[in-house]
Amino acid sequence: MSAAREEILRRVRRSTRDVPGAEHPDDVPVERGYRKTDDTPRPEIVERFAERTAEYKAKVSRLSEADLPGAIRDALEACGVKGLVVPPGLPEAWVPDGVKVLRDGPGAQLTNDELDRSDGVLTGCALGIAQTGTIVLDAGEAQGRRALTLLPDYHLCVVREEQVVGLVPEAFAVLRDTVVGERRAVTFISGPSATSDIELNRVEGVHGPRTLEVLIVG
Repeated sequence: MSAAREEILRRVRRSTRDVPGAEHPDDVPVERGYRKTDDTPRPEIVERFAERTAEYKAKVSRLSEADLPGAIRDALEACGVKGLVVPPGLPEAWVPDGVKVLRDGPGAQLTNDELDRSDGVLTGCALGIAQTGTIVLDAGEAQGRRALTLLPDYHLCVVREEQVVGLVPEAFAVLRDTVVGERRAVTFISGPSATSDIELNRVEGVHGPRTLEVLIVG
């Protein structure tokens, strides 16, 4: 491992030997020719987000604001969720009767064992990206810290249509203040957790929830 590390560093030094020592990355402009905005009509952007999120084996439903509490209740019942992790700032109207609410917060954080023993977690999100079918969490309101969506086996996420952007560069532009200014952690979720072993056998639930369900509200 040490020899490989030294070889990598040697190649980096060789590739950058002509860079002046006082030069900073921002001193040299980099041409970025990719699209930064998507002028596709909003309904098509939201539909693309729903389709591509579903391609990652997430269950996706579209519904109205009035139907949201009932849809959440039905989704939790269908998955047998009895102990539900709830992040700070989650609307109370979203939490159905009949479930044990496990609240997480700065003053009383749930332990990793409590999160692991829970049946699932309900959150909002920061953004949805239509280009890649990705949900973005930034540890903000109704999302909570990263562990809340890493340890429970089931994640039910509410995405509002106005939170969906067309392209990845648009998402990064929106998240800039969160990352640079507030230095909050950002998580990109494309479907339920999945990986493959050396023989390309798919394994789910190793690095996060085995099941991801998305409710798109508009």
